[in-house]
Amino acid sequence: MTEKPYNFLWNQFGASINMLENAILACPADVWDTDKKFWYNAFHCLFFLDYYLTRKAEEFIPPAPFTFSEFEDQLPERTYTKAELLEYVNYCRKKCRELVATLTHDTAAEIWTNQSKTMHFSVIELALYNMRHVQHHAAQLNLILRQETNDAPEWVSKTDLIL
Repeated sequence: MTEKPYNFLWNQFGASINMLENAILACPADVWDTDKKFWYNAFHCLFFLDYYLTRKAEEFIPPAPFTFSEFEDQLPERTYTKAELLEYVNYCRKKCRELVATLTHDTAAEIWTNQSKTMHFSVIELALYNMRHVQHHAAQLNLILRQETNDAPEWVSKTDLIL
């Protein structure tokens, strides 16, 4: 069986998404909505994960109940629940798997530009940028968990989901 060309990317990107999910799952109710805004940091990460996985930035629409609040530099109108954010994790994981599974050398080289025209990346570089962003926020969430509960999920070295 021939391995898909970007299987390595999915192995690591999927692991980053798993680490984000594990942090959300591990967050106790009394830490969810404190001044450290665990829920908001998780939402911010998922919003941009979703956005950067959108092949054409101008076609991005977050799924309900989420809004464009991140583009407006303001907090959402309400605190999102753990269940809502876990559903968003699954939505983004599926979108990421589909993107990576359909990458070819040509599509990986296509240029992605955001709506304000300040970001210009090849699709493959944007995927790496996006993965770094997810891992950055997963680490922040794990730090909050360590500070507040003295516990945090373990490192995930590779996703167990096959591309």
